[in-house]
Amino acid sequence: MRMSLEQRLETNNKQDIDLAPLIDVVFILLIFFIVTTVFVKETGVDIEKPKAVSTQSLERNVVLIAITSDRQVVYDGANVGVSGVRSTVSSVMKRKQKPLVIKADKTVSTELLVQVIDQAKLGGAEQINIATSEQ
Repeated sequence: MRMSLEQRLETNNKQDIDLAPLIDVVFILLIFFIVTTVFVKETGVDIEKPKAVSTQSLERNVVLIAITSDRQVVYDGANVGVSGVRSTVSSVMKRKQKPLVIKADKTVSTELLVQVIDQAKLGGAEQINIATSEQ
């Protein structure tokens, strides 16, 4: 049985939405947001920071070293110890000079904190900050 002229015109006039350009735009936006996002390397340990009135926010592009309450010195989730701070900081600072932030637990002794700061300075860190939380 042959289709009538009306049926043939209806099948020819169906309008579909072409999704290819939409998918292209979504992928371009996804790539844009991935490339422009700044990723911050966290230390990987929970620290109870001391409180301070003069707390300020720092830029996102920093090097983070944590000192836990059980005297572990941690960078990027690995325990580097006080002796590994100098080599770690020097390898990071060779690529680009960044501020160093030390996240020390409030129970950490001043002696250990000073040792870490000394090793970081010997490793080439020019700007060293201590992380605190607001009061």
